[in-house]
Amino acid sequence: MNEQSAPAAAPADQYVLTLSCPDKKGIVHAVSSYLFMTGCNIEDSQQFGDHDTGLFFMRVHFSAEAPVTVEKLRASFAAIGDSFHMDWQINRADEKMRILLMVSKFGHCLNDLLFRARIGALPVEIVGVVSNHTDFEELVGSYNIPFHRIPVTRDTKSEAETKLLEIVREEGVELVVLARYMQVLSDDLCKQLSGRIINIHHSFLPSFKGAKPYHQAHARGVKLIGATAHYVTADLDEGPIIEQEVERVGHDVTPDQLVAIGRDVECQALARAVKWHAERRILLNGRRTVVFA
Repeated sequence: MNEQSAPAAAPADQYVLTLSCPDKKGIVHAVSSYLFMTGCNIEDSQQFGDHDTGLFFMRVHFSAEAPVTVEKLRASFAAIGDSFHMDWQINRADEKMRILLMVSKFGHCLNDLLFRARIGALPVEIVGVVSNHTDFEELVGSYNIPFHRIPVTRDTKSEAETKLLEIVREEGVELVVLARYMQVLSDDLCKQLSGRIINIHHSFLPSFKGAKPYHQAHARGVKLIGATAHYVTADLDEGPIIEQEVERVGHDVTPDQLVAIGRDVECQALARAVKWHAERRILLNGRRTVVFA
């Protein structure tokens, strides 16, 4: 007589709680007690108290074996959030974040993000690509992702940003990624999407502004080149930094080789920033970020 093995238990639903609030005693106890009382189990927990700002930050990945909805979790946690004056969120850990990519004429970051998303290396769903040119329409189409060309001139900038916001609303976009999009966004757009736009630039800013920054760096004999991923604010390239990547170079590296190395570090820094944001590992701390990587 063949023995029948017991059916495997269904995997527990996974959630992520993130919060920031004024630092005081009892926060961790209140959170862990809440999860215990609601039948949840902590899978991973990270926290940080900033003595400079007096703020406390926390990210908890937890599972719920009993059937529960994210709406019920949010409703039952609200009282705790209010009592500690928290800025908090609870989201399902398995839901892919809906993101929109923007690009101009340099496609290395776009290509990298498209591929990483395709192979599952990024927990995102790319719902569209916006560009002020048509150079990468065929590439985007090969991934079966909608391509939106929105030309931008000095006279049509406002109209172009209105179209962009329409796409963001219609597609339920949670994050906009400037994958080498070479247009300056208006202050109003930056405010409307505050904390939801990530940009990438070479770390030579502000030292090497303008055209051909890597050629300028070569002329100055730099020994480190890098890239910075940051949130977009109305202050150009001054938003909270998420991630930076650097590469050491020698005296024999040519300007074209610097450009190639620069492309690689830009892709790496941006991909990590997008991944951490999508996994809800980044919390804003004034002009800085707390990254629970």
